[in-house]
Amino acid sequence: MTKTLSFAVLHMGVAFVVGYLFTGSVLAGGALALVEPLCNTVVFHLHEKVWRRIEARRARQRGLRMPAMV
Repeated sequence: MTKTLSFAVLHMGVAFVVGYLFTGSVLAGGALALVEPLCNTVVFHLHEKVWRRIEARRARQRGLRMPAMV
């Protein structure tokens, strides 16, 4: 979860700068910095969970043991 949160902070900073540079508006940059990265962070977290399950299933099929998923 720490990885996801650090990614979110970095992503929000980038989204703000890009939004501000494109629009010249602090308000638009701020809105982009909140909405888009938050949506992407949720999707990233779910993507990671799906891939952990896929990797665990593949490992089980090969007869290997994987750590329990949290």
